[in-house]
Amino acid sequence: MNKETLKKIWKIMKKIFFWVFLLHLGWFLYFIIRKFPVEHFPVQHLQTKVLIVSGVLILAALIYWIWLRKISLVNRIAGILKEVFYIVYISSTLYVLLGILFNPLITITQVVSLVKGNGLQRDYISYQEMGPNIKLAVIASEDQLFPDHDGFDLKAIKLAMKYNKRHPNKIRGASTISQQVAKNVFLFQGGGFFRKGLEVFFTFTIEGVWTKRTILERYLNIAETGRGVFGVQAAARKYFNKDAKDLTRGEAAQIAACLPNPKKYTVKPLSAYVAGRYDDIMRQMNNLEGDPDVQEIIR
Repeated sequence: MNKETLKKIWKIMKKIFFWVFLLHLGWFLYFIIRKFPVEHFPVQHLQTKVLIVSGVLILAALIYWIWLRKISLVNRIAGILKEVFYIVYISSTLYVLLGILFNPLITITQVVSLVKGNGLQRDYISYQEMGPNIKLAVIASEDQLFPDHDGFDLKAIKLAMKYNKRHPNKIRGASTISQQVAKNVFLFQGGGFFRKGLEVFFTFTIEGVWTKRTILERYLNIAETGRGVFGVQAAARKYFNKDAKDLTRGEAAQIAACLPNPKKYTVKPLSAYVAGRYDDIMRQMNNLEGDPDVQEIIR
């Protein structure tokens, strides 16, 4: 395939993905307007900020098209930015589609773990190889409305907002499993409007493209479960010397309990936090086990 053919293919792809992006963005903005009248989620005045940023970008595009594109230097810079945009958007879209079938080769969090000298222990397994206990434990611990929501749990968000106002030095999050997958697969740790905004965008996207089982499978394979340990199979082998599918309910609850901060809340040795959370998770597992929507996902 020669250079000219590649250029033609790239040009066609850009035309296709331009319209894909417009539809994707319009769908996302409609979702934001309809879904998030709530302030402070996931950063203060999210809806307003997203709409302002979108408005500024649209205005800048109009100014460029009407006037600035006539300036050669600006036109060259704009051309470079457009190419970067297409590369980023097309590659991320293809990565989302590949995620339907495959676990990520590596995540930024895993790379950081290697760079910091914590190592990388992981063993990706299929959904069927995970067993129902660890699936139920993680849903009970991290996101009890996982089968029912569209990526965001507004009830948990409101409760977290109230708690954070009363305890400004002990900020509590309200991230769903879907949000954590979006962050861990496509983004990086940390906060701020830019990263949080992208997290909402990717959460919205994978909820529309992936099934709940796919989202949970990705989470159970990439979630950090200890210092340098990622995924429930690696955790099961390290802490209990068995496969994830053979974990007892109690063992699965211990692994689930460490997820909020696996470097601090350790399974072996058993930290006070994990020991305290264990009973709560076991009770919630008993409560959720009879839910037909939960059963549909974990079996």
